[in-house]
Amino acid sequence: MDDRELISYLIRCIDADNHAYADVAHRFGGEALLDSHLPMLDLVQSLAQEWQVMDPADDRYAGLTHALRVVAQAYHRAG
Repeated sequence: MDDRELISYLIRCIDADNHAYADVAHRFGGEALLDSHLPMLDLVQSLAQEWQVMDPADDRYAGLTHALRVVAQAYHRAG
């Protein structure tokens, strides 16, 4: 899987988690999400979307690519 496919996979995983959280909030109320990692998911998704439009010559590209690979691998292992 190349980096573009990996980041797309990561975004799909985060979208699935967001849908699951929405279902929990709908069933049990927003307070059920107070200690969730939903804010972190939003930030990771934001970075992944920024990566998708980032120029590979950008100084941050290599580091962000590595970080997103690590997060995507964690999703893959957990799934």
